[in-house]
Amino acid sequence: MNQSRVHFSWRDGNRPRFRTGVSLHSHTMHSKETMDFVSRATARVPWLGAAIRRQEALYHQNTGCQLNLAHAWWTPPLSPGRAWQLEKSQIENLLGSDALVSLSDHDSIHAGVQLHVLDKMRDCPISVEWTVPYRGTFFHLGIHNLPYMDATAIMQSLSEFTREPEEPRLGEMLEWLAAIDEVLIVMNHPCWDEKGIGAAGHQGRVDQFLSSYGSWIHALELNGLRPWKENQRVVLLARKAGMPLISGGDRHGLEPNACVNLTNAGTFAEFVGEVRSDGWSDVLFLPQYREPFRLRILENLFQILQDDPQHSMGWIHWSDRVFYRNHHGVVKSVAEIWGNHPPAVVRHFVRLMMLFGHSRVRLALRFALAETEEFAL
Repeated sequence: MNQSRVHFSWRDGNRPRFRTGVSLHSHTMHSKETMDFVSRATARVPWLGAAIRRQEALYHQNTGCQLNLAHAWWTPPLSPGRAWQLEKSQIENLLGSDALVSLSDHDSIHAGVQLHVLDKMRDCPISVEWTVPYRGTFFHLGIHNLPYMDATAIMQSLSEFTREPEEPRLGEMLEWLAAIDEVLIVMNHPCWDEKGIGAAGHQGRVDQFLSSYGSWIHALELNGLRPWKENQRVVLLARKAGMPLISGGDRHGLEPNACVNLTNAGTFAEFVGEVRSDGWSDVLFLPQYREPFRLRILENLFQILQDDPQHSMGWIHWSDRVFYRNHHGVVKSVAEIWGNHPPAVVRHFVRLMMLFGHSRVRLALRFALAETEEFAL
């Protein structure tokens, strides 16, 4: 039975009241986020994309090398505790509901393990966004609510597969995970060609993956940080596959998840049972999802580059939180490598992004990036 329903907070005023809101798929400082998205994210942004391309060309001219952003990454600003509180507060204050929060960093369970030892956060699930290499591309699976006593061993096995993928083992691993009754397995943003292999190639891989392993995937994600047109394709994919839809905010910065699940379950395990056994899932998109997609991406970049005096590792400046691996394999932060004088392309990018903090610039971009979208299923 597939009982998925999708609600929009700005027009679904008469939706039923639910006991609990569930925040799924958001990131903490334990995630490593590649920098190679910068060129893609800013390519169509007025003045910003062209400025970055000029600086990349200048860097190549001055050094004879291409700036390889695939060797660089950043870490989201929030600690597990601050991320948990951000998501919990939105649900309690905006929806007036109890809150369940599942943090799922890239290939890391540190957030959930750390929170699990604190009394008020002990019910926080131990979850991960697992990177699964697959036939020339990769997918991200949200593995939620790992058993505490086995979580470290399970994560070690997942990491080993990511490093040395062997497709014949994949079915065995998914079957092993799905055999744990309280674990929820979600295919995150399934219609996003994150690897960049082309739309047709990506869709073909998705179809192959679900044909082979769909019986162990419990739901497909509607992602709060992806465009609505892409999420519409996920709706069609779920209908075709006969699978439930589920929320995933994919928060990386300071904006709380733009979509959540609604349920009358009192615990995360009960919520998992609703999705797994009954295919029951109510997804709610929140007001911030109506903002232009590219504007929200820029907002996230701006937040990431802000000073953070409260950072739990003392990484106050953005340059403390951005890392680069050189050709010798040595990893250092931007601050360690360049101090206060990073390459011009980096300095110019940061200066341009700082303009986003001015209300007039933000207003101008809101008009420039406005998109007319019909939020229909």
